[in-house]
Amino acid sequence: MESITQVKNVPVIAQYDIVVCGGGPAGFIAAIAAARGGARTALIERYGFLGGMATAGLVAPISVFNYNGKRMIGGIPWEFIERLIGIEGAREEKPLGNITFSPEKYKIIAQRMALEAGVSLYFHSYLSGCKKLGDSLSHIVIENKNGTEAIAAKYFIDSTGDADLAFMSGVPMQPVGATLQPASLIFMLGGVDADALPMIRHSRQGVNYHDLTIRQVLEESGKTEAIPLFGGPWYCGVLAEGMVLLNMTRTYADMADNRQATDTECRLREDVFTFLKILRENVPAFRNAYLAVTATQTGVRETRRIKGVHTLTGEEYVNARDFPDAISRGCHPVDIHASETNKQRCEFLKDAAFIPYRCLIASGFPNLLVAGRSFSADEAASASVRVQASVMGLGQAAGVAAALCVPGGIDVGQVDIARLREILTGYGANLSQ
Repeated sequence: MESITQVKNVPVIAQYDIVVCGGGPAGFIAAIAAARGGARTALIERYGFLGGMATAGLVAPISVFNYNGKRMIGGIPWEFIERLIGIEGAREEKPLGNITFSPEKYKIIAQRMALEAGVSLYFHSYLSGCKKLGDSLSHIVIENKNGTEAIAAKYFIDSTGDADLAFMSGVPMQPVGATLQPASLIFMLGGVDADALPMIRHSRQGVNYHDLTIRQVLEESGKTEAIPLFGGPWYCGVLAEGMVLLNMTRTYADMADNRQATDTECRLREDVFTFLKILRENVPAFRNAYLAVTATQTGVRETRRIKGVHTLTGEEYVNARDFPDAISRGCHPVDIHASETNKQRCEFLKDAAFIPYRCLIASGFPNLLVAGRSFSADEAASASVRVQASVMGLGQAAGVAAALCVPGGIDVGQVDIARLREILTGYGANLSQ
């Protein structure tokens, strides 16, 4: 392959205690937690808003905060939900604690909380590289309208979802299975009779909220005409009359590969129109539906996951094994979508699971933490923790831990676990049986 060599001087535009890469559910919570812990914190985000899969991907609801009648994921994540409810931007589906929300109001509350905490935001900035001094990261490199820029920091949190910073840094990754879970492009329809949709309120524990009646319509359509692969379908409101988010498209893709991601975006956007036609013609609630918007980006369930100090297994997770360094919980079912068929494995938990701190760090990388779905887990555990409420809990823990490391300049593996857990439980995290 032909190549070119490019050499340029990159200005170092700022120095921080902590830099968080990625402003999705894990990242903006991590940045708030780090800043509230007294650390000078920056947050890098490729879009012009926060929220990631919630706002750019239109993934709804925010699931799951409660289990077996108890709040399992609390603290800053739940404070965010309360503030969202306070501006009529969210509704808690009790008792399970799934959250129906307005994507636009999600953006404004996330932004407000980050700025109020003193976080420096770098929007429209794409992570393109990093620099190391020995084992430690010293700088990240970003691209934006100002050109190529570098930012220095003492500690870094990778909340990119795809482990981009960790991958660039040389962190070993988990082996990839035969196929990754499929990508899905969420779309919003207007003109829907939402009151006629039986699975619009995601409230009951132990229920897979796919609409079996619509699924049967799709299966029948597939007998007489070629239709794309589909999942669910699942749908959720956005607190606006007649507006509904649909999660049903799917295709296999490694969304960490640019060529596959591009092909996937094009294919799924076509599929949206195919499904809209089927819904309008066959499902009364959608008879007058119209396409309001497709998500800014296709939703990603699985790409890279780091190989951390500990890899959380499905067995540990499903059996709710407790850990002395547990820093958050998981309540969502193990949810594995097939890439080549319309099938899904959905295994509900008996008890809320525990996630250890060691899954957020990798041996030999003393100033890097990973928060979000790229944390160290096998396929089964990851297939539960990848959802929004769970990764918010990981972000909260990573932000607090990084801030604890700053005063003494210690390795992230040397953080005082007792103190970390004390702060997290003080915020409202549930770390006990």
